Amino acid sequence: MTATLELGALEAGFDETAAGTGGWHSVCRVEDLEPAWGEAALIAGRQIALFRTGAQEVFAVAHEDPATGAHVMARGIVGSRGDRPTIASPLHKEVYDLHTGECLSSPGPGLATFRTRVAGGVIEVEL
Repeated sequence: MTATLELGALEAGFDETAAGTGGWHSVCRVEDLEPAWGEAALIAGRQIALFRTGAQEVFAVAHEDPATGAHVMARGIVGSRGDRPTIASPLHKEVYDLHTGECLSSPGPGLATFRTRVAGGVIEVEL
C-alpha cells in the first residue's frame, strides 16, 4: 500500500517562506519510511516517490511512470544493477537508476530524480 506522507510545517521546522515550488522541502522523518519500500509524497503540488535504501540513504523520483503517465512509481520494486540502486515500474517492469533516472532496461524516457538530504532526522527534497 502507498501512503501519502506530509509533515506539518511547524512540526518539521519548515520555513514557510520557502514553500514555493523550488528549494528544499521537509517531507517526513527518516524512520517514517520502511527500508526498501516506496511511499508517495505530495511536495509543493508535485507527486514524488520516496525510497529508503539504507539507514540514512533516501532517493526521491517522480511518482509518474515515464512510459505510461500513471502515478505508480512508489509501488515499484527496489533493487540494484551491480552497485546501482534501482526501481522497477510496477506496470511494465522498466528499471530505472535511482541516482540518475536513466532507464536501464530499454531505450526510452528517463525518470525525473530529485536531490535529498536528511537534516535532524527529517528528509528534505529539493525541487
